Amino acid sequence: MEHELRVDPKVKLRKQRLRTMSEDHKKAAQSEVQKLFDAGVIREVQYPEWLANVVIVPKKNGSWRMCIDFTALNKFCPKDEFPLPRIDTLVDAAAAGLEMLSMLDCFSGYHQIFMKKSDEEKTSFTTPFGTYCYVRMPEGLRNAGCMFNRTIAAVLDIQLDRNISAYVDDVVVRSKKCEDHILDLRETFANLRKHGLKLNPKKCVFSVRRGKLLGCMITERGIEANPVKIEAIRRMKPPTTKKEVQKLTGCLLP
Repeated sequence: MEHELRVDPKVKLRKQRLRTMSEDHKKAAQSEVQKLFDAGVIREVQYPEWLANVVIVPKKNGSWRMCIDFTALNKFCPKDEFPLPRIDTLVDAAAAGLEMLSMLDCFSGYHQIFMKKSDEEKTSFTTPFGTYCYVRMPEGLRNAGCMFNRTIAAVLDIQLDRNISAYVDDVVVRSKKCEDHILDLRETFANLRKHGLKLNPKKCVFSVRRGKLLGCMITERGIEANPVKIEAIRRMKPPTTKKEVQKLTGCLLP
């Protein structure tokens, strides 16, 4: 599969000026660009007609993540109406009478899909040390999530709703009987291998009775709240004054 942008040909091309960056952000951007370049995800580009800036944001572990500001480009890309699964239905199905599950994580999932050749340079971005464009589909593009979900739906089509639950790059292999789990994993790996999709072994969890899916804990007993997500609520003290009751009510009401 290739990701096509389908930018309106009548729009005026947009170039962003290079923004100033701190030394920490420069080092983080340079490290990420080198990693993507070595992996063949990006390439150098000259005289780009579209140009975006990089944005460095902190991760939960204290390191930095490099994102691209595709705001201008996304405005002129039509929306892909490929439907995403309903989260509540997906979680309910994943927890319906299972005995064993495995949580799979696609290795740099979006980067496993190529950009259409004619659209590569539209993804160009600027850094203090050069301009580059994406050869593989980057995060942040409009419809990137729909495109990856379309890919997963095509690769695991015959397994979806039978022994697989998938939401974009979150894939759960679920078995109603423990003795069937190896066969379910074997079928999943065969389909992934056939279509060339790769997993990140460091983030995969195999043969467990409970695991996280879209913020919920899936267990053999059904759906449970994720302790991490409700920790703030568990630590709350009961309101003792009228003002505290009003404050609590304001937090609970939509």
